[in-house]
Amino acid sequence: MPSYFAEAVRLPNGWALDVRLHVDADGIIAAVEPGASAAGAERLSGPVIPGMPNLHSHAFQRAMAGLAERGSHTGDTFWTWRQTMYRFLERLTPEDNRAIACQLYVEMLKGGYTTVGEFHYLHNDPQGHAYMDPASMASGILSAAQEAGIGLTLLPVLYMTGSFDGRPLVGGQRRFAHTPDSVLRLTEKLLGEAPPEVRVGLAPHSLRAVPLDAMREALAGLDALDRHAPIHIHVAEQPGEVADCLAASGKRSVELLLDSMDVTPRWTLIHATHMTEAETRRAAATGATVGLCPSTEANLGDGLFQFLTFLEAGGAFGIGTDSHVSLDAREELRWLDYGQRLRSGKRAMPVMGDAHVGARLWLAAVAGGARSLGHATGHITVGHRADLLVLDPDHPSLAGREGDQLLDALVFVNAGASPIRHVMARGRMVIADGRHPDEEAIAARYRAALSRLLAE
Repeated sequence: MPSYFAEAVRLPNGWALDVRLHVDADGIIAAVEPGASAAGAERLSGPVIPGMPNLHSHAFQRAMAGLAERGSHTGDTFWTWRQTMYRFLERLTPEDNRAIACQLYVEMLKGGYTTVGEFHYLHNDPQGHAYMDPASMASGILSAAQEAGIGLTLLPVLYMTGSFDGRPLVGGQRRFAHTPDSVLRLTEKLLGEAPPEVRVGLAPHSLRAVPLDAMREALAGLDALDRHAPIHIHVAEQPGEVADCLAASGKRSVELLLDSMDVTPRWTLIHATHMTEAETRRAAATGATVGLCPSTEANLGDGLFQFLTFLEAGGAFGIGTDSHVSLDAREELRWLDYGQRLRSGKRAMPVMGDAHVGARLWLAAVAGGARSLGHATGHITVGHRADLLVLDPDHPSLAGREGDQLLDALVFVNAGASPIRHVMARGRMVIADGRHPDEEAIAARYRAALSRLLAE
């Protein structure tokens, strides 16, 4: 059983000094010994903190990040960005998808993420037909995560209609199409194929893409396969979506979801940007996690989540990179907090109490993200996975900082290169001195895929 020694480790109840960590063959922490000797242990050369779960990713969108940054006389919106995405999908193959995902996951690890929730809705060929192996695209995600070394929760997406009026899927949307029966068959296949450390759940895409009766059918089938499996859904991302839901049902998006479904702590509500105060408090009371993707939400002009109201109501949250315009966990938390400061005109909010703001954000996001993805991560403690970040104590942004001030500086100070020196995921050192052991080969495959996809 390997053991590691660090001079400072952020444990659930605070910082501890001279800590020895024992990790078993499955990458699980078997013992935590503060005040221990370093003799015989591998030294971790800096303060150690828990790695961040990334609870919302669409892997293929990494390859189109930056391709939709063009203005127009009529104005660019989420809906015009979506048309760029559909055009990008016209040529993407399972091999391309795997190459993109592998590059993405290496970049996530470097950004401080040790687990990813893949909201996987790219299922079919460009004509909308199922591949001979319906898991062709999903298997590439599994393989990419294994090669990169990142933890994975794979969430096959149910996507059926073009809007609340039930219109059929057209164009690029046809690559997303599933029925409750077909997505459950895919989920069952993935449960059988995935390594034991991978979680498999289900993601009804959104209320506009999945009729309520179909959602109930799919979730009942999921319970028959795994009644603890994670459930993720997009909701209330855009004002247009909320308005369309209100016109079609007489209820706003979050109101309709909470009235129609038994939303519990196994659920994650992605974005949930456009909620009333009452909806925000009601969502918090369910115990569901809200998945916030601040850099993507800013890039798409989605708006600002009612974060402070949600915290006041005891809500749990995590962060994701969604469309991957940023792959830095620190930046997501910085955007999240700065949006609220700009909205309120205040710095540290009363709801934060006297806690270190950066530390509170980091620790709450790792705990909420772990629960959302269904993995025993989020804390450095016995029985949890050894998902660890080793910080560089000599980095200028961390110089002279100790305890939770380290986490404050990690989140809020951006001074060039990342202060994350090493990354361990499931007991394996996947990033050492800022590098992945296979990053050159992985990047070469990614560049080759992109060259083909972007060729005229």
